[in-house]
Amino acid sequence: MSKVVLVTGSSSGIGKETAKIFAEQGWNVIATMRDPAKDTELAGIANVYLARLDVQERKSIGSAIAQGIERFGRIDVLINNAGYGQFGVFEGTGDAQIKQQFDVNVIGVMNTIKAILPHFRENRAGTILNVSSGAGKFTLPLISLYAASKFALEGFSEALSHELDGLNIKVKIIEPGGTATNFSAVSNDALSETVKIDDYDPFVNAAGKMFQDMRNFSLVTARSVAELIYEAATDGTDTLRYSIGNDDFNARMNARKELDDQEYVNFIRSGYRKYL
Repeated sequence: MSKVVLVTGSSSGIGKETAKIFAEQGWNVIATMRDPAKDTELAGIANVYLARLDVQERKSIGSAIAQGIERFGRIDVLINNAGYGQFGVFEGTGDAQIKQQFDVNVIGVMNTIKAILPHFRENRAGTILNVSSGAGKFTLPLISLYAASKFALEGFSEALSHELDGLNIKVKIIEPGGTATNFSAVSNDALSETVKIDDYDPFVNAAGKMFQDMRNFSLVTARSVAELIYEAATDGTDTLRYSIGNDDFNARMNARKELDDQEYVNFIRSGYRKYL
């Protein structure tokens, strides 16, 4: 019997490519998104079932899981891909934006996992893949909220992997970076502050130039990230973290691992201080 995967955030980017790859490999796929009516591609694939799931609505989470189990009989893998990034100076960010960043990237993931765990416990099997980011391992200016949410997701995922170990339920973390779906879109025009504070302008301009430097590197495609997600879901190992990114991303990940703490901080600061 074909295995079954549920993917959140399947409307575009990494989520859509992940749903397609699993379907191509013969899996039954529950592709979830906030508005399935807008899909123009996945609905045409025979072994893909579309379901509405908004990670900020607990009722929709439970409904999507129940629909998937009714359609395919079980769920073997959950991929928490839905998420987004708030970019901008923290002081200028409103309370509602702060709450939404954590509601989507952290609380939404937790609620989805909590909703599926009874099914996994009953089966004494299951795999949970949480899509994090390089920003779950290293920080950059203007992404304080996004990095905070991904650091929280990584800590939660790692601890949960121990908690579920005795139940034969695996937890894995995917860390993409330098992809065509994330930091490449960051610019001064994409800042999400509620209030603009002029005192930050020199820093924001310098950070914008740093992000431009990052965009000059070749980008990793959503398809490549999806291929890594499929590998993580099917490799049969207890590996916790899987990373993929471009050369700039790899340099920052290696700096985090190899430099002492202050050397690493100085390395990150050098990226924008040269433009101040």
